[in-house]
Amino acid sequence: MSRTARVALLALVVVLAGCGGAGSTDELAETSAPTATAGADGTLEVHSINVGQSVSTLVVGPTGETMLIDTGHYNDDGAYVLTYLERRGIDRIDHLVVSHNDADHIGGNAAIIDHYETEAGGIGAVYDPGIAASTRTYERYLDAVETHDVTLYETRQGDEIRFEGVGVAVFGPPEPYLEDGARNDNSIVLKLTHGETSFLLTGDAEDDQEAYLVDRYGDRLRSTVLKAGHHGSSSSSSGALLDAVRPSAVVVSSAYDSQYGHPTEAVLGRLSDRSLPTYWTATHGDIVFVSDGRGITVRTQAAAPTDPLALRDADDVDPGNQSIVADRARLGGSAVTARTAAPTVTDGGTRTDGTLVVGEIVPDPDGSDRENLDDEYVVFENAGDEPLDLSGWTVEDGAGRTYTVPDGYVLDAGGTVTLRTGTGTDTDADMYWGSGSAIWNNDGDTVIVRNSDGDPVLRETYP
Repeated sequence: MSRTARVALLALVVVLAGCGGAGSTDELAETSAPTATAGADGTLEVHSINVGQSVSTLVVGPTGETMLIDTGHYNDDGAYVLTYLERRGIDRIDHLVVSHNDADHIGGNAAIIDHYETEAGGIGAVYDPGIAASTRTYERYLDAVETHDVTLYETRQGDEIRFEGVGVAVFGPPEPYLEDGARNDNSIVLKLTHGETSFLLTGDAEDDQEAYLVDRYGDRLRSTVLKAGHHGSSSSSSGALLDAVRPSAVVVSSAYDSQYGHPTEAVLGRLSDRSLPTYWTATHGDIVFVSDGRGITVRTQAAAPTDPLALRDADDVDPGNQSIVADRARLGGSAVTARTAAPTVTDGGTRTDGTLVVGEIVPDPDGSDRENLDDEYVVFENAGDEPLDLSGWTVEDGAGRTYTVPDGYVLDAGGTVTLRTGTGTDTDADMYWGSGSAIWNNDGDTVIVRNSDGDPVLRETYP
């Protein structure tokens, strides 16, 4: 069969499968947005995977059901995404959602379908907006669907994706398509709702689709977290959309050195004008939002700034970096929980206006490092004249491993606290990292402290 004929056949199967699995668009469009409830069970995790100039989002529901939205860029063939999934023990993809068929969003589709259909628990179904692309990447994706006989649904506005414990509303693309079938402006747009929290995932929607969404759904777009459209392109994340969504935080997925300048200064300006904390995969690394139905805990690999205009002040985090994520912030239903920023010190622990310094570092205690983790420690001192609220501050080593100070911890003026590598019960004088292996290198390392806003506070290098 010729490639053209085979693609046409698969496109027909997509249409028939979609029509067989959903009600009418007009009927479902009015009912598919779930009502938020305070009594949500379990947790919902939404992972923004750092895949460079691309995007991939893993959703893990309260019962362990999984959804993968997009699979990264064609230039790494899904390797970053597969590694991420395997490290987290994801043995099945229940729902594989293709926001649209550009090669920087479906780059790993073929590899992931092949892997899960031959070496793991399979792919439950694929959801696709139904607009073809004339690329080898798209052809390989369809080959994998056909080879493994994976169910493929054409998915449009008003369709339903059943996901236990989570409301999934499909807000796009509409019927008929916008912009003569342009792929970006006909992205699958999803709103996920868990209790009082929600996520709006907009694919590469640009100005025309955003205008349609605002006109069609209005306040129903309101969500706790917004994934910025089109990697932070100026043609997306319009003021009108931001005002309709009113997010508590925004996440951007693009490369640190994006050839397109993503996220653009225009978008960052719009986010800054609205004081929206912004997480960027290029500087925060992998970003995990954990909803308990009442609020959302934000976890990132790096404690980078979230002020939109300061995003580029941080160092980049390479895709594939395997450092662990740590708690950085807490989002309520409509706002970020405020934490008090503290004065800072310069590199090397030199006191400025009086605050945190390193008093002592013991990286190599007597005996085996693994058996004496409580004797590996760093002592911090409040060299100022006022108590110092360290809630949400982070301590990081040179490899990016991170400890987060518990909420409510205050270090008195002139007081000291010892951060021990091992496990124990925190007291006013001692805190425990909880690591099962040594943190501080015996032959030299760097102690990095950031405040709860992710701003650098202290950097001490030894020996």
